[in-house]
Amino acid sequence: MTRMVTQVRPPQRDELDASVRIGALVPLTRPGWVEAGRHLLAGLELGVRDVNGAGGIGGAGGVGGRPLELVVRDTAADPQRAAEAVDELARLGVAAVAGEYHSVVARAVAARADALGVPFLCSSAVLDALTEEPTEQVARIAPAQSHGWRTYADFLVGAGHRHIAVVTQPSVYWASGTRILREHLAPRGGSVVELDAGALSPAAVCDALVDSRATALLLLVGHPEPAVPIVRSVRRDERLAALLIGAPAGQPEFAEWAALLGADGAAVPFLRYLPERLGPLGARVETALRERLSAAPSFVAFEGYDTIAVLAEALRTGEPWPRVAVEGTRGRIAFSRPPGTGVWQWAWPPVQVVDRDPTAPDRFRVLHTG
Repeated sequence: MTRMVTQVRPPQRDELDASVRIGALVPLTRPGWVEAGRHLLAGLELGVRDVNGAGGIGGAGGVGGRPLELVVRDTAADPQRAAEAVDELARLGVAAVAGEYHSVVARAVAARADALGVPFLCSSAVLDALTEEPTEQVARIAPAQSHGWRTYADFLVGAGHRHIAVVTQPSVYWASGTRILREHLAPRGGSVVELDAGALSPAAVCDALVDSRATALLLLVGHPEPAVPIVRSVRRDERLAALLIGAPAGQPEFAEWAALLGADGAAVPFLRYLPERLGPLGARVETALRERLSAAPSFVAFEGYDTIAVLAEALRTGEPWPRVAVEGTRGRIAFSRPPGTGVWQWAWPPVQVVDRDPTAPDRFRVLHTG
């Protein structure tokens, strides 16, 4: 049976004195990626502050509307914990659930939200198969993994790297990334060799790389373990001086990477979902996020802010996902159904391949755009 397109329900007359609750799911404790969760939450919170400062939902000029309220739950990268949080948030009567960074967690959230009929706007998880079946409940502003990782593969080919090694851990996300790379490189005469991070020590990874004909190693592993020890080992192996290290999942985006690796963490290309230049809204939000985080905001923080902008528009208008359109920090956001995705998708956010400048690791260099 085909479901009707879900609407994020606007405020009703008898509810005008109450806040509009949004469930926010973020990884705030390990084994979740805590720094990513902190940036995502900062963007969500700033978005709520700005909506409420502009009058809330249904108001104008700073008065008359219902304020937004975030109800935050820590997923800790645990799918079961996240699904239970969706149950709790549904009982609390949230208008929608938003957020999440880890793809395997977002899949669990999407499945539970769909089953309960609660709209879910995914902020940062990119796995193509976010749901088992097409759904009207779920939308996403992060790009699908296949879109971003194909852009990354184009960068590799353009830089002369067709024979790639990936050091990986068991995960549907890493397996999906490996498949995307292999399928995109094979028609161009490329190949992908898989190295098991669970079976190989960092030194053994180096030995395997020497034996392969790979010119680049991609880190499809967790951060900081085992990514940081692997990078250190490769950087110190003179046999691999010409090898490119890459991290398409974005590990080098965050300050912890630079703090742990220093110069060793520079010149490691990764995917970032920002335009080359921010517009007026993006520039204003960047300044506010920098103050809130006491650090340069990552693209994940902008995803959090844009999530609230979309939800606020959906709440104001009562329109279903495919009719919601809003100006975000990184461009105009609207939703469609690209082939291969079962959710309503912003197609597409801007995509960059960037790295940290070896001469100034706090500065990023744009290497490729897609």
